[in-house]
Amino acid sequence: MLLTFFKLLSRLPLSVVQALGGLLGRFVYAVSGSYAQRLRENMALAGLDVAQLASAAAAEAGRQSLETAWVWLRPRSDLARKITWADAPVIDAALADGRAVIILTPHLGCFEAIAQGYALRPEARTRPMTALYRRPRKDVLLPLVEDARAKDGLLLAPADMRGVRMLMRAIKLKQVLGILPDQVPSQGDGVWAPFFGKPAYTMVLPAKLALSGNAIVLVLGAERLPQGAGFRIHVERLAEQLTGTPEHDVAAINRAIEKMVLRFPTQYLWGYNRYKRPAGAPPQADDGTPRNA
Repeated sequence: MLLTFFKLLSRLPLSVVQALGGLLGRFVYAVSGSYAQRLRENMALAGLDVAQLASAAAAEAGRQSLETAWVWLRPRSDLARKITWADAPVIDAALADGRAVIILTPHLGCFEAIAQGYALRPEARTRPMTALYRRPRKDVLLPLVEDARAKDGLLLAPADMRGVRMLMRAIKLKQVLGILPDQVPSQGDGVWAPFFGKPAYTMVLPAKLALSGNAIVLVLGAERLPQGAGFRIHVERLAEQLTGTPEHDVAAINRAIEKMVLRFPTQYLWGYNRYKRPAGAPPQADDGTPRNA
């Protein structure tokens, strides 16, 4: 049923898919009290005008949930007409440098369009992106997720030790890696670090990989354009130096993500439970400061 639904969505114009998604997002926001509360609380932490922007953020989240099928299943020629690079010189320079490149794609805009957009670039023919992904909760979606994501220019690395080894190999080969850096990691894979002023359990893997191979770290956001016009990919190079101290490094990455999120804040997935404590993670101190020992 879900597979059929996704295939039907992919045949519709992008503007129609996003319009339906906007209605879905506002409906979920209206009927789900816990989701709406978390969305508002997380937006408030970022200093945003919750009363003015919360409903719009819910609509954008709905658009993201439905447009994924369109991005995964449409022919590449259609994607090529919908994806543009706002900061092409930044990524061009990083790819021309010769070192490994780590692309961090937070839950912002149509983040699925970033990997697909990279696969359309000529560099992907010789330097495919190895993208870390989590297995979907519904097994019926696994073939769709893997077939849709793993196209020419893209390699999938599962979020387990096998996937980590794939990423380490990609670093050694000076390839391109793609990671969702604001996904709450499992036990032992992160440290507590501020995210919009509140401690969030944050993965240490991107910083460790970058330091192991002297890689260039980029933060990307795929801005959703109005009326189905497509997606504009923004690129920023990580400005702060990584030191090898996990707390410092993940905090630096979180600050870079914050900066990108605030460029188009209603398109961040504020309803995501970013501040949860995963099983086995160290607790925070009573005063709210991170406790990572």
